[in-house]
Amino acid sequence: MSVHLYNSMTRTKEEFKPLTEGQVGIYVCGPTVYGPPHLGHAKSYITFDVLVKHLRGRGMQVRYVQNITDVGHLTDNADSGEDKIQKQARIDRVHPLEIVDRYMFQYFTDMEALKIAHPSFYVRATQHIGEQIEAVQILLNKGHAYEIGGNVYFDVNSFPQYGKLSGRVLDEQREAVRVEARSEKRNPRDFALWKKAEPIHILQWNSPWGRGYPGWHIECSVMSTKYLGETFDIHGGGLENMFPHHECEIAQSECVTGKTFARYWVHNNMVTVDGVKMGKSLGNFKTCRDLLTRHSAEAIRVFILSTHYRSPTNYTEEAISAAAAGLTRLAVLKAFLETASKGTEGTNAVSCDISTLCHDADRQIGEALDNDLDTPGAIAHLYTFATAFNRLAAQTPLSPIEAREGLAVLKRWGEDLLGIVPVSAVGKGVADVEPLMDLIIELRKELKTAKRYDLADKIRDQIKIAGFTIEDTREGSRWRRL
Repeated sequence: MSVHLYNSMTRTKEEFKPLTEGQVGIYVCGPTVYGPPHLGHAKSYITFDVLVKHLRGRGMQVRYVQNITDVGHLTDNADSGEDKIQKQARIDRVHPLEIVDRYMFQYFTDMEALKIAHPSFYVRATQHIGEQIEAVQILLNKGHAYEIGGNVYFDVNSFPQYGKLSGRVLDEQREAVRVEARSEKRNPRDFALWKKAEPIHILQWNSPWGRGYPGWHIECSVMSTKYLGETFDIHGGGLENMFPHHECEIAQSECVTGKTFARYWVHNNMVTVDGVKMGKSLGNFKTCRDLLTRHSAEAIRVFILSTHYRSPTNYTEEAISAAAAGLTRLAVLKAFLETASKGTEGTNAVSCDISTLCHDADRQIGEALDNDLDTPGAIAHLYTFATAFNRLAAQTPLSPIEAREGLAVLKRWGEDLLGIVPVSAVGKGVADVEPLMDLIIELRKELKTAKRYDLADKIRDQIKIAGFTIEDTREGSRWRRL
């Protein structure tokens, strides 16, 4: 039951072995809160939601830390441009902290709506200014940084391993030379640790180099090592952050401590629209809140998880609906099993076929997730399990304990871990009611053919509680909303 993960640093799939046996420290780059979260954010945080839950399911104690960037992230994602939060505050004519609070709480709410569990705790860049100033001073003292006119830059030439994560050093250097030929930096590849604040920049602090604010990269280095240690297990984030953000984190962190920064680097690929990265700056993003008005959380999750996290996910409305179509089978099976599990007869009877099916499903789904978080494989095994269980249930009467055993598989993997099976199997949480009800009618027809009238009646009664009625006529069964 060993977990294997693709390590971006080594470019290989490796067995995951925590620094301390049974304990895992993971840091994931959180949002810069200047706008509403979109589907690209959802992919990243759904991915790490499943990873953390799976590690915990494998018996590991996980400390999952996620940051909130509330200052210092500039519009060009490097060392020039306007602070993204300051820019949005200027547009909206409010204080930057109003922007931070507005979108931070929207982020929390939208992630909850997508059934994403909160990390162990969140950390905010503005709450760690003192520690960031201290780290910058250490880099200056060690000769890895220099100050010019109130700006402090990291000297990339002082860290020969710069570029070991992304392998993009030469390409980026050529581009930087072209773009920043007249910069005050010694080397165009050098990056800001501390920025001098212009008078209009509202969020600024005193430092040994004058009034200013931290660079984007030093924030994550300081916050991750403060709460997880100078060397920790997993650093996660979107592929777009590999360069320059994560590359810069490695350089400054390892120069401060002299130790390996993160042992495993896990990057999720991006969501695209017609092959172009989804993002706020391009204006092609779909907000989570908007998508949730048209699709259930389960539909959005199964759409994301049906593609491996290291592959790009191309967004279309049709793709979400198509991915969600199969969820009806799981919801119908869950409704059936919830009803069947409430009986009392034959409570100790478990057929070999049912037991083997449940055991094999647990093993196959778990092994898929162990294999670099193969969620498409796990979902496929869950569907196979549902089909096989329906076939067995139609052949022989199902005892309550057998129903509970099957229900446990659906809950463990489909509901609790993957989050693609609704907590309420009937009604709210299912994207399209019509095919669900049609399948329920077909299931009752099969049960009555097998002379399982008691279960057919129980399902009809449960459906009524959920707000629907099924009418049995000579021409067949039909349903309607109450």
